[in-house]
Amino acid sequence: MTVKKILLVLILTSTQVMAQPPRAVRPMRSPAYPDRPPADPATVERGKALYGVQCNFCHGSDARGGEGGPNLLRSELVLNDQKGELILPVVQNGRGEMPKLNLSAAQVSDIAEFIHSFRVGGYDVSRMTPLSIVVGDAQAGGAVFKTKCASCHSVMGDLKGIASKITDPKILQNTFLMPGGGFSRGRGGVNVPPTTVTVTLASGQKAEGRLVRIDDFMVTLDDAEAGQRTFRRDGDSPKVEIHDPLKPHRDLLPGYTDKEIHDLTSYLVTVK
Repeated sequence: MTVKKILLVLILTSTQVMAQPPRAVRPMRSPAYPDRPPADPATVERGKALYGVQCNFCHGSDARGGEGGPNLLRSELVLNDQKGELILPVVQNGRGEMPKLNLSAAQVSDIAEFIHSFRVGGYDVSRMTPLSIVVGDAQAGGAVFKTKCASCHSVMGDLKGIASKITDPKILQNTFLMPGGGFSRGRGGVNVPPTTVTVTLASGQKAEGRLVRIDDFMVTLDDAEAGQRTFRRDGDSPKVEIHDPLKPHRDLLPGYTDKEIHDLTSYLVTVK
């Protein structure tokens, strides 16, 4: 083949290539969990303590999900979070069955640092779950029960034989932390009345029923007789009163220490 023919072939080939539409460049996928610089050990320890009290019962001790809460290590929101800035609104405002938690931005940032310190790949301590969560002092747990639970519950009354009904200590712990949540609903005979609402109109007329939805603009309730009813809201008008049977448990959550939770669990497993 002459040089002239070779040049002609090259020109034709390059023309064909240029005529083809450019290939879409496939973006590089980010790793399953982004590499992060090592966190301050003191910050991680603070976050671990807060997570153990506020998050463990739903999302699991290894953040890979409990019976009701999702796997945080696979959450896109958590993957994109850096210092708790994306996690903060969810924690402070709640989402779905997750209640609002009274935590400051600094506390949420500490929790985020703890979660981000987990290594997803390989074998690491974050994947090691204890053989049993019954590691507390049952006698001390009895004292915790008297101070925090006995005003509403009794081991000889409504909680009689609770450990025989709920034999899994983890489910039992989840149940006293937040009964009726997704992780314990329909298990162990735990039945929690629904949240109800009373709407008082300017005329004094009242509407009551199961709370379906509420926001700054409207409230919807399910009336046993009239069905669903929706009322527009304008500030404090109409007057809205929410009756949440789980409010005492929600109020207790921020006040529990990790030790109290373990002690109370160790006590309740003896109530058979």
